[in-house]
Amino acid sequence: MIEIGKWQTLQVIRSKDFGVYLAEKQGDSDAVLLPRKQVPEGLKAGGEIEVFVYLDSSDRPIATVNKPLITLHEIKRLRVASVSKIGAFMDWGLEKDILMPFKEMFGKVREGKEYLVYMYMDKSNRPCVSMRLYEHLATDSPYNKGDQVSGYVYQISEKLGALVAVDDKYQGLIPKQELHKKVYIGDTLTLRVSEVREDGKLNLSLGQAAYKQIEEDSEMVYEAILSYDGVLPFTDKASPEIIEREMGLSKNAFKRAVGRLLKEGKIEIREHSIAITDRN
Repeated sequence: MIEIGKWQTLQVIRSKDFGVYLAEKQGDSDAVLLPRKQVPEGLKAGGEIEVFVYLDSSDRPIATVNKPLITLHEIKRLRVASVSKIGAFMDWGLEKDILMPFKEMFGKVREGKEYLVYMYMDKSNRPCVSMRLYEHLATDSPYNKGDQVSGYVYQISEKLGALVAVDDKYQGLIPKQELHKKVYIGDTLTLRVSEVREDGKLNLSLGQAAYKQIEEDSEMVYEAILSYDGVLPFTDKASPEIIEREMGLSKNAFKRAVGRLLKEGKIEIREHSIAITDRN
């Protein structure tokens, strides 16, 4: 059986001026056309050739020797060629672009931008792609706690946080409580593995290892106090909302940074403010 969306080795069963028809074996009624311009010199009846099968502009199966950027059940990054009333058409390296229906998108996609997508066959047996990656990402990554990884943000969940495809392949999550800066679908981020869960999924952090992060946060907080003319108009007892809005840090991270600066003698905590000490 000829399968759409896959590479397969087929046999030439007859030849025409406009191309050759291919099937699994002679006598099969299920045949597909390989256009003449793609037929290698010397390929004759009975000969075999490896081809990729997809649908042409009239939704008829057609073979090609050209290599698509994605095949059935793969996850790859594709560029949006155009956006229409039924969805986005993605460039996958073949003559006819592949459709991503609106129901398979998260947010608004933009022409010319790349998105990580999964290829599937719809109910009409047509190849399509989807941004819904959760069920298709692997959970057997080689990473351990503390490792630095590259992750692609493919979905934002108000309850969970940012869902991430690590190496465009493995399932990861930046938990909501770790999101102290705005991230967007399509962002590729450098992240740290904060936990490898029992199910193999990765919890991720935007920050570095704890000791490095405290050092970085402390420097940032010190510079922020300087920008307030040396007196920050709130302390580490301020609400988490104020701290996150003004510093871009969680309350706990802010308290750790302030504690380090205090220990180093760079600041003093007053009743309603934090000030740079005179000796600095």
